[in-house]
This record gives sequence, structure tokens and C-alpha cells, in this order.
Amino acid sequence: METFLTVCETMNFTKAAAKLHITQPAVSQHIRYLEAAYDIPLFHYKERKLMLTPEGALLYKAGLAMRNDDRELRQRLHHARATSQPIHFGVTKTIGEYVVAPPLSRFIRRHPDAAMTMKIANTEELIRGLEEGDIQFALVEGYFDSEEFEALRYDTVAFVPVTSARHEFPKVPEKLEDLLTERLILREPGSGTRRLLENQLALMGRQISDFSRRIEIGGMHAILQLLEEDMGVSFLYESAAEGPIREGRLMRIDLVDFSVTHDFTFIWEKGSLFGETYRGWCREMMDE
Repeated sequence: METFLTVCETMNFTKAAAKLHITQPAVSQHIRYLEAAYDIPLFHYKERKLMLTPEGALLYKAGLAMRNDDRELRQRLHHARATSQPIHFGVTKTIGEYVVAPPLSRFIRRHPDAAMTMKIANTEELIRGLEEGDIQFALVEGYFDSEEFEALRYDTVAFVPVTSARHEFPKVPEKLEDLLTERLILREPGSGTRRLLENQLALMGRQISDFSRRIEIGGMHAILQLLEEDMGVSFLYESAAEGPIREGRLMRIDLVDFSVTHDFTFIWEKGSLFGETYRGWCREMMDE
């Protein structure tokens, strides 16, 4: 199976052989063995390019889960005599800065001896971490493949346009088009916040380039600071701006044609032997 996964990652038999430190004929033999064992074709060539068949793509997803479960099992066996198993999970940047502390605190109170590692990254990086087995589950605000991951909704939050409380508009904005002359401050490509904004704009026949000026920032805290300095407008989760709005430093921009909510969701690899364990951990973070 490791040979098959390596070929999938490189899409080249020669490169896979070099990576595995075996010969190319050995790689071909391993693939033929799997095809015979499952009675399916795993690869085909299209315009001289190696491609996975639909059956091969399905086996690849299952193989990733098997490899990650093997890694998890080895770790659990290694820590079998410990009072608790190590927990490795990830959260997106906005959730890590403004949301995760209460649920994480609830879990730690119930498991004071838990050994935990939390990774903060954008949605794409966390999904890659799940696929590669670096983390066991993640709490994300971005989009994910429901065919690849099990999910448990944590919360539904408003996604709103925000600016400085002292910002002066040429006229009171009523629709999205009234903001297009403003400087847009937004997250980097790959972030869930950016993807949500792009998708919502597309539904409205718009795109990010329609804004006259744009600044990309890799963290929500810096975006909030720029907004407070009256450097532009941004679209973000209301929970991230709740404090500054309540304290009168920022204000929500109410538009008649922009009303968006989105889920914060726990996800983990579908088909994992430890899926119910991960679901249990996530529920403990949710339960008051």
C-alpha cells in the first residue's frame, strides 16, 4: 500500500522508486499485485500523463486513512501505559485567535493530564495536515470535501462587512456596490475567510478585483488593527470583531443585499478507525 500511495503522490513510477529506495520494476510489481488483489485498474495514461482511475482515487483515500490509522495505532501502543493519549489537532487562524479558548478550556478541565498540541493554520494547510496524519482533527471555518471528511458543526456565525467606527463614507452604504470604491482588507489565499468572501461575491456576480484597492493580510489581528486605524473595510466573522464593535472602535456595515452566515466545523478523516474517539473529543469541547 505504501508503494501505491507514493506513486499517487508523485504520479511517476521512477520518482516513486527513488523515494522508496527500490527499483522501478519492483514498484510496477507492487501496483500489479494490488490491481490483481482488488480486481480493478488503478492507473491509466491520458495524453502520456499518468492518472488515477476512479477506483484508484477511491483506494487512495482509503489508503491515506489506513496509513494515518497505522501511525495513530503505533502512537497509542507506545503510550498505552500513560494516563492519557496525546492529542494533536488544528484550528484556523480566526478560530485560534477568537473562538477556541472556551471549548479548549472545557476539555482541559475534564482532562487535566491531557497532552495536547494545537496547530494554527489556514484551512488548506489543516486539511493537508489531516491527510498526512500530522493532526487528528481540526476546527475549521473554510470549505472541505464532505466525501473525504466526517464533520460535526460547532457553531453558526454571521459573516459581516466591518470598518472603523469613525469612518466617513461619501454616502451611507446600502448595497455591496456602495463599498467597491473602498479599500478592501482581506486574508491571504487559502484562508477560509477569503474563500467564503470569494464565493459570496461570485454569487452576486462580483469578484475581489471589483474593489478599487486591496490589501492582503495573513492574520485577523492585524486586519482588526488596520480597521481601527480607518484603513479600509473588511468582511469577517462577527465573533472576531465582537469586542471592538461593542467598545465602539469598529462598526458593522448593514447592507440590504449581504446577509451571510457560515458554520465552524470539526472535521476528521472519513473511514478512520478512531473516528468515534475524535467525535467524542469534539463533543466534549462543545458541551458546556
